[in-house]
Amino acid sequence: MQRTVCARLVAGAFAVVAVQAWPQDSIVVTPLPSDEASMAQPASVLRGDELRRRQGSSLGDTLDREPGVHSGGMGPGASRPVIRGQDAPRVRVLDNGAGTMDVSGISPDHAATAETLGASQVEILRGPATLLYGGGAIGGLVNVVTKRIPRDRMDGFAGAVEFRAGGAGREGTGAVDLNGGKGGLAWHADAFNRHSRDYRSAGGTVANSFVESRGASVGVSAIGDRGYLGASVQMLSSFYGIPAGERARIDLDQTRLDVAGELHDPVPGFSKVKLRFGRNQYRHDEIEQSGDVATQFRNNAHEGRLELTHQPIGALRGVLGASFQDRRFSAVGAESFLPPVETKGHALFLVEEYRAGPMKLEFGGRLESERHRPDQAFAQPARRFSLASGSVGAVWEFRAGYNAGISLTHAQRAPAIEELYANGPHAGTASFEVGDNTLRRERSNNLDFSLRKVTGAWRWKAGAFVQRFRDYIFAQRQDVNGDGLFDPAVDRVDDTGAPDPAGELFLVNYRQANARFHGVEAELSYRPEQGLGGRVFADAVRGRLEGMGNVARMSPSRLGFEGRYLSGSWESFATLLFVFRQNRIAVAEETATTGYTRLDAGLSYRMRHASQRTTTLFVQANNLLNQDMRVHTSFIKNSAPLPGRSLVAGLRSDF
Repeated sequence: MQRTVCARLVAGAFAVVAVQAWPQDSIVVTPLPSDEASMAQPASVLRGDELRRRQGSSLGDTLDREPGVHSGGMGPGASRPVIRGQDAPRVRVLDNGAGTMDVSGISPDHAATAETLGASQVEILRGPATLLYGGGAIGGLVNVVTKRIPRDRMDGFAGAVEFRAGGAGREGTGAVDLNGGKGGLAWHADAFNRHSRDYRSAGGTVANSFVESRGASVGVSAIGDRGYLGASVQMLSSFYGIPAGERARIDLDQTRLDVAGELHDPVPGFSKVKLRFGRNQYRHDEIEQSGDVATQFRNNAHEGRLELTHQPIGALRGVLGASFQDRRFSAVGAESFLPPVETKGHALFLVEEYRAGPMKLEFGGRLESERHRPDQAFAQPARRFSLASGSVGAVWEFRAGYNAGISLTHAQRAPAIEELYANGPHAGTASFEVGDNTLRRERSNNLDFSLRKVTGAWRWKAGAFVQRFRDYIFAQRQDVNGDGLFDPAVDRVDDTGAPDPAGELFLVNYRQANARFHGVEAELSYRPEQGLGGRVFADAVRGRLEGMGNVARMSPSRLGFEGRYLSGSWESFATLLFVFRQNRIAVAEETATTGYTRLDAGLSYRMRHASQRTTTLFVQANNLLNQDMRVHTSFIKNSAPLPGRSLVAGLRSDF
């Protein structure tokens, strides 16, 4: 059932590199105008050449070298970002400020449908973002920003293309991005196509690691002097393999409608109103090696968000907002481990900012209600949760170009549907999962502290955090034979959950315990307009369950060095990444992972044309040392090491 990609290397290859520039200090995901250098909560933004150079086939791979952010390591088709040791359902992924409305939070082998190939920028909030986007962001948030709905007037026509080929999977990737408008009407269209075969690691070819994906979108906006109103339609299709276990393949399709608008001075007392609405139809089939469909997943959802910015009250400015979501999920088939569930949520939130000289104070609160209602045929109870979150933070510019930030957040999360209602085999994690429909809400207190130099060619930032959870929800492997000890060699079950020492699955129950996470992150960069520059970064995180030892699959510590040299139209770079051994493990859940050293390098040449248009030719070598690299955060690290030595070449052009 593999899909033929038209002219795999050529027709699949006109890749988007979106070039509408968002303001360099803009973080779209925050309701008040903010930049990463002045927020109390740690944040970072990838954009421009830096984003394109780090482009991977999945969201997790693209963001993997940001401080505090790792890849989930579930293969090229499905790796999600892991922030400070937290993954789904605690890290929320947004598409232009609205949820992706897929099922990536239910299992690590399900792909997030936010595509970075045509992104203008990717925004990362580390630590709880529940105040803005609910309990699903209790560990962090990623927002992929695109231009599908134009926000600014444009007279004329512009576009961009990119093509890249090569890599360990003999990849052919590309897209086209078009923008135009006249007067008060602006439009956007884009398309992409990506194809890669099973990739080669240092030890040989990794079976069932192929990816075939393609997508397209169109959008249009009416833009006036006081704001805009626009809509877009996006279609995404992906067919990829999971390089582990039963070597399942996933055939995914999503159709999505989005509406967004902004109006200045809408009514007395308010300076701006912003509206976002998204609706989707999502489905994916999990296909066995025989070609039979084992499970069919469906997720039809819609969600909306309204933000009202009030007029300044002295030095106080703020936003009052409301949001809702409605989701209908089902999984049908031999390996379905969840009943059909309808989820509804509503929230009200308030965010305020007060400035006084060199000090900026941020504070706010959120009230939220979430309800899960399973299909009555499965005899599972409906659950409703009332949640409250609040935060306060301060930024002190103690010297011109330098600031210190501190934030304190209390956050709450409702249990996800898989944590409440799972009861069946789950091939993606090699487990037979059993939920607990009596689970309580999860609560956390988070303290973040940071120091930053935010101006000049030399910049740096360093921070530390502590996050304490009460009733932290986790999956725990069970002693099946009753001898009082868990032994992965014999404590196994079959597809029905019955004890079977020769079975392929572990019995897993969802439990709750108090937990503590703490870590550090640091980055130093030197970015001159010409000549030699570079970046150094490091991060480390540790998580422990109270009285029970380490949290499983915690991100290992890292130290990275990046050098860049710019000379006229030429640019070269080299990156050296040390990933250290992870031996702080949950003994019953995992094994230690050896560290590795990764060396990448690249060279590009930029040709300038009339009207400041450019074409860039580039070549990039990855894993030059051909290291055997295992991702500790991954469920499939033993069967799916990262790609080995490879070379990618391509071009980018705007017109």
